Amino acid sequence: MEKKIACIAFALLVFASCAKQDPGTANIAVANKMFHAFNKHDWEAMANCYTETASFLDPAFGTEYVSKSRQETVAKYNSMTKLFPDLHDEVTDMYASGDKVIAEFIASGSISDSVKFKIPIAIVLTIKDGLIVKDATYYDPPAEGN
Repeated sequence: MEKKIACIAFALLVFASCAKQDPGTANIAVANKMFHAFNKHDWEAMANCYTETASFLDPAFGTEYVSKSRQETVAKYNSMTKLFPDLHDEVTDMYASGDKVIAEFIASGSISDSVKFKIPIAIVLTIKDGLIVKDATYYDPPAEGN
């Protein structure tokens, strides 16, 4: 009887450990959800991948982290799609480590039929409880007049 109980307990332990989702897998799912919403230009859905107020490091905001609300994030991307109506991110690689997801992607779009751009970007997302709390985006902004 004790052997049978031990076998059942072991089986339950194995099942429970297999049923737990790897945090890296869950965090990559959050990042993929954010990129999917971005490419659909669904700024509300994208902003909902972040906490109500998240920290952003982005050359568009300067050289220091800034706090932005979901509403401010939606406003930023609404204005970007007015300038670049075909804005799109093509993720080329994504890695997870602990609470971080690192992604490499190519941002592309156009201002008009004759002015197109492609910019390689790297992003480090910090995710807590299924939401992005910190977004550090690295790229070289286009030079003035280019």
